[in-house]
Formats: sequence, C-alpha cells, structure tokens
Amino acid sequence: MAENGKVIEMEVLRYRPEQDKEPFWQSYKVPFTDDMSVLQGLAHIKAELDSTLSYRWSCRMAICGSCGMMIDGVPKLACRTFLRHFHGKVRVGPLEHFPIERDLVVRVDDFMQKLASIKPYIIPKEPRTLKQGEYLQTPAQLEKYLQFSGCINCMLCYSACPQYGLDSKFTGPGILALMHRYNADSRDGGRAERMNLGHSEEGFWGCTAVAYCSVVCPKGVDPANAINQNKMGSAIDYFVRFMAPRGAGT
Repeated sequence: MAENGKVIEMEVLRYRPEQDKEPFWQSYKVPFTDDMSVLQGLAHIKAELDSTLSYRWSCRMAICGSCGMMIDGVPKLACRTFLRHFHGKVRVGPLEHFPIERDLVVRVDDFMQKLASIKPYIIPKEPRTLKQGEYLQTPAQLEKYLQFSGCINCMLCYSACPQYGLDSKFTGPGILALMHRYNADSRDGGRAERMNLGHSEEGFWGCTAVAYCSVVCPKGVDPANAINQNKMGSAIDYFVRFMAPRGAGT
C-alpha cells in the first residue's frame, strides 16, 4: 500500500489471442503516490497483481516512444502521464487504429513499412569524400527543419488521426512530418523522389486538416504544420510542371 494511502482503479483492456475471442476490460486496484506515472501503475500490476499483462516500454523518460497508449481515450505516453491527474479511476487501452497483438501491444507493421517508404535518411546531393570534410550547414538552414526532427515514432498522432482510422493507405501525420524534415534539410537531395509519394492522395493531400495530431504530439513536432507546408510545395510543383514548355526537363 502507498504511504499516503491513495488507491486508484486502473481499468486495462486485455486481449490474449490464444484464449480470448474479444478484448475485454479488467480492473485492478493500484496504490500510488503523486509521483507515479501510468506506466509505473502498469508495472505494479504486472509485478504484484497479474504477471500476464503485456505492454511496451523502454526508457521511461519520453524519449523512446514505446509506451504510447490510449489513456482515458486520449493518445498519450504512459511514462509522462501521472496517476494523480485522475480521480479514482483511469482507463488504459492500446493505441487506436492499429491491430491489437496482445493486451496493450499493437502491431506496427504498417507504420514501419510506411516509414521505410520515405527513405528517412539524408540522401546527399553530391558525393563527398572524407578528405572533403563534413557537410556544413548554417543555423538558419538548421532552423528550417529542426522542429520536425524531434519525432520519436510514438505513433500517438496516428491514433489521433481520423483519416488514418478511416483509410490505412494514408501515409499518416508523423511520417509525412519526417518526410518534410529531410526535404527541408539543405544537405539532402532526395526531395523529388520522396515527393512522388507526397503528391498522391496517400500523401499530403490525404490529410483532412483536423490537426489533432499536433495536439497530442509529446515533442511539439506539429505534423499538421509540416503537412500544410508541403501541400503548398506540392501545389507549386504541379503548376511548375503544368506551365513548363512541352518537352522541358525530358
């Protein structure tokens, strides 16, 4: 029992595919102190009450993005959401819009495939030898993409995105923001290749501009802003191609 005598009811969505036909809610009484996170509450359940509970976690410091969950219906990181903020009861479920693997663990195959599709790394504009030294960049050039480089792939924005929930073909906010991060990098030369996806309905134009993705982002990446900037860039690319003389660039 916690030193201050506080107890909260944690209602956790359970699903064990080898024995459960459907997910179901299971309640646990968890003693807590004011400095305990939801993640610590789950750790107490697993260590003291029910060792069969499954969930993902790693760093416990809002860096790895592993502990993304639905907490009282809102996509949050369990490690930075505290039990003291709830009154008597809190519901914890897996991230929405992803298939459930087991309990609070979801399958992320679709996300990982989409992540690989944008080539999330610097594609140099021109080859450079070690003797030539590093690729230099001014503070102003860094500022253009710095905000969008903070993504930790927690996928909270995917659970917040109604478009991804309706159409899983949509590339999604986090990955499109990461695409912008590399496209805006002065050292990168892969924009044209990535924008083949960005121009499509599965890319920037699939976004319906709800912007809840930016609200739930724990790192202030603001995917909605990145997507809006690239919609403008995509439109400019279209008109440049439309207005170019026939045969130009071929």
